[in-house]
Amino acid sequence: MTSTDKVMDLEVSIIAADKNEYVKIGCHEMDERISEIVKFVKLRQGNIEGIREGDKYSVPIQDIYYIESVDDKTFLYMKGGVYESGRRLYDLEEVMEPYHFVRISKSIIVNLMKVVSIKPALNGRFVCKLRNEEEVIISRKYVSDVKKKLRGESV
Repeated sequence: MTSTDKVMDLEVSIIAADKNEYVKIGCHEMDERISEIVKFVKLRQGNIEGIREGDKYSVPIQDIYYIESVDDKTFLYMKGGVYESGRRLYDLEEVMEPYHFVRISKSIIVNLMKVVSIKPALNGRFVCKLRNEEEVIISRKYVSDVKKKLRGESV
């Protein structure tokens, strides 16, 4: 049996709300499968500062659908609203890359984990539909980067 043929049991336990959530992994060895699981869990734990109505919030990265730069301001779009970020889009692009975010236009970075579908549009562009029913346009210039990221390749 090869490492790709190994069967892994999965157990989920509901714990009291006053306890810290945790992930526990039992393994024979730290192989590529386990490393990928650990990496995925760690990536789901990040937060970024967002500002709404003058108040600062710690926004979970996995809750962000996309990030957009408009008139020299950067906005974090989520299901429950929009937050402003004090960071520049190019800075956030670097920070968010490990979290499955990819640039899709000059002004937008999208969370690939929130994408429902991607379909061709006019002039070599694509329409990216998100879980919150919003649609954003993938510019022709960034289509190949998005395809690479979807295949798990470095951009």
